[in-house]
Amino acid sequence: MRQRPPRSNDDMYNNLESGRGGRGGGNRNGGMSSHEANASIMESQNNDLISELSDQVARLKGLTIDIGNEVQEQNNLLDGMGDSFGNVGDMLAGSLQRMGIMLERGGAKHMCYLVAFVVFVMVFLYWLVR
Repeated sequence: MRQRPPRSNDDMYNNLESGRGGRGGGNRNGGMSSHEANASIMESQNNDLISELSDQVARLKGLTIDIGNEVQEQNNLLDGMGDSFGNVGDMLAGSLQRMGIMLERGGAKHMCYLVAFVVFVMVFLYWLVR
């Protein structure tokens, strides 16, 4: 079996577990205490979590922008539909007004023609369906 030479990371890990500071034994030669190592590990984990949170915030921001755009498009569509229905209502009101004028001028004769036409259409539809 081959033995591998100890690496500096293994030395630092062993020194941390034993409570000694790293290379040369002690903090004055550039080693880390266990408190500093824990702080470094926690800071690294915090940075990773901050990065994940930042990504999630960016996704949420994109989602809210998309929702806002969709709401704006829907509002524009509803405004257009409201205008269309308003125009249809105006056309129906004009048609009813013209029909009223026609009935006033023509008297009962035009009303009889209208009733006869409606009855004929109903009978014809009944005959088609049967």
